[in-house]
Amino acid sequence: MRDEVAGLAAQLRWEPTGAPVQSRHDAVILCGMGGSAMAGAAAALISPIPALIHRGYGLPPAAATAPLVVGVTYSGNTDETLDALRAADGEGLPVAVVTGGGAAAEMAGERGWPLIAVPGGLQPRAAIGYQVAATARLIETASGVASAPHLEEAADLVEIALGSGAVTSLADDLATAIGSRAPVVFGAMGPAALAAQRWKTQVNENAKRPAFSMEIPEANHNDLEGWHGPDGGSGFAAVYLHDEKADPRLDRRVRLTAATLALRLGAAGEVRSQGTSPLARFFTLAVVGDLVSIALADGAGLDPTPVPALEAFKRSLDRKESP
Repeated sequence: MRDEVAGLAAQLRWEPTGAPVQSRHDAVILCGMGGSAMAGAAAALISPIPALIHRGYGLPPAAATAPLVVGVTYSGNTDETLDALRAADGEGLPVAVVTGGGAAAEMAGERGWPLIAVPGGLQPRAAIGYQVAATARLIETASGVASAPHLEEAADLVEIALGSGAVTSLADDLATAIGSRAPVVFGAMGPAALAAQRWKTQVNENAKRPAFSMEIPEANHNDLEGWHGPDGGSGFAAVYLHDEKADPRLDRRVRLTAATLALRLGAAGEVRSQGTSPLARFFTLAVVGDLVSIALADGAGLDPTPVPALEAFKRSLDRKESP
């Protein structure tokens, strides 16, 4: 898994080929689950047209406006995403697909949908760069606005950060500070909140342990109170992600949240974004979490790559087992 993280910049520089979207669209619905949904959400950060992330079956009510529907599924066999594509097809909506193969690729071929095939052989979460580049390309052809500057800045800054060794050192220090506790990752709405979600899911899948992400300012209206109960923050470790380009009011809330929780929720540390583009800011925060999750797995003697519990659950669904 460390090799995949080391190759993130190269993934972001990958130039997708395939059928582009042939007409302009005013909005896009990005359908996906897990690591593929995360890639769609990251691409949405730089979308010049309204972009809605849909994680689930069917389509959201926004589909009534006839937007472009993009299915992002690395395996090509994600049940919920395939259902969303069928729903879009049934309603006569324009559809495009980002996938590594499977049923989604077959559907696109049969129906003549625009398709970008991403390199296979990875876990979906480890192919985030490929999927972001492909999704951004589809949004670019649908909107007429170039995405390359955002991808280039993100790739350059990730490459510099990983090459310097500073990010790896920071990640190791954070993993040591977290120890056996469950991370609680705070980030302000936008790139930092999305990066906090990425941290959470990477710790879940790579380190095989619970983790939580909190979005500010929403967390200041509910979550904050929970840490002041009788049990406090025992067993948890806070990480604060700072978006250097965020609204100053949001950054102040992040800092004040950390100060307010200092005696209730032990802090493992903080990470600051780099760059100008929302995509660069997301990835410079997220890549640290990727490395933290691997360091936590290493510390526990776990292989971060396989996800046996998730695979077992999928097999249960395939057998149509009832609880």
